[in-house]
Amino acid sequence: MIPFDFQPRTRIVFGPDSLDQLGKLTRELGATRVLVVSDSGVIQAGHTQRGIDCLKESGVEAFLFDGVQENPSTKNVATGVAFAKEHQPQLIVGLGGGSAMDCAKGINFLLTGGGEMKDYWGVGKATKEMLPMIAVPTTAGTGSEAQSFALITDAETHVKMACGDKKAACRIALLDPKLTVTQPKKVTALTGIDAISHALETFVTKKRNEMSLAFSREAWRLLAANFVKVLREPENIEARGAMQLGACFAGLAIENSMLGAAHALANPLTAHYGIVHGQAVAVMLPSVIRYNGEAFDDLYRQVLSISADLPGYPSPDKGADGLASLIQSWVDEAGLATNLNQLSINGEKLDLLSADAAKQWTGHFNPREVDADEFSKLYQSAMQ
Repeated sequence: MIPFDFQPRTRIVFGPDSLDQLGKLTRELGATRVLVVSDSGVIQAGHTQRGIDCLKESGVEAFLFDGVQENPSTKNVATGVAFAKEHQPQLIVGLGGGSAMDCAKGINFLLTGGGEMKDYWGVGKATKEMLPMIAVPTTAGTGSEAQSFALITDAETHVKMACGDKKAACRIALLDPKLTVTQPKKVTALTGIDAISHALETFVTKKRNEMSLAFSREAWRLLAANFVKVLREPENIEARGAMQLGACFAGLAIENSMLGAAHALANPLTAHYGIVHGQAVAVMLPSVIRYNGEAFDDLYRQVLSISADLPGYPSPDKGADGLASLIQSWVDEAGLATNLNQLSINGEKLDLLSADAAKQWTGHFNPREVDADEFSKLYQSAMQ
């Protein structure tokens, strides 16, 4: 068995209309001045204002920072810190997708500890206690609400920095599946595939352990049964709730076992081509599954056995190849690109991409060893 150190720090509140509890939960944490970090899409959908109204009804003063972009950068965080210093919040609410939650964590690092974001790149770099945080995810994807990591992109180098510290864990994750209904189909697809990749990568990493596997299994069970359903029935609250829980459980799995080569391959695609993270993961994940399956096919057979009773689902004996084909079929149904050529990536930056992938932290946790040469082969395999 692989040793682990499980430190649950996040209270999880789940259910339709649970956003209505935001003000009460904030007051329970002793705060009356709150920084709300959100993005334009969530604001336009009306979720941000509803959250602010819930805070105000409980006597909580809220200050909205809306300068969040996809893959939040050090510039976004710096602007947010300056805004926060003007209003001196006692608590931070990250209301939105993974970008809003990561930006909120980034602001918290610098607001409480000072310095620059790169000072916290790695694990355990926070020297001071941080403000309490409440995460309100409006997507079912990153699972950031259940993690102590913030992914922040360096505005100059475009490198994604994973900044993790147990002090950065949210005090409360408020999961309201009704908030995910307003997502466009493509956002549902992109975030859903990301969550699925988290369940699958955490199931096979070198750091997998009995605790992480418990979350990975349940995440996969929920996500595998409901991903296609939410694409076809976007207003199905039961399916939306299952996806949101699955994403959260996959986030808890990441917290205890990390990720693998698919994410190492995806990040350079985002940095150099601007490919959305979920799409980058979607196009690389099948190749990684097949690559790992050459040495760890039994692990993928175990994954398939979890939901073997689903109609049209591959039998466990199909192993990695069957699972990879299943993922590709889901990506295709979601209307996403299934190979790099469809994204106009034909190998002209192959050496650069491969070298960058080899520098990614998550690659070190992949069950099968990977280096720049292997990453190059994986990119090539995903081109058609």
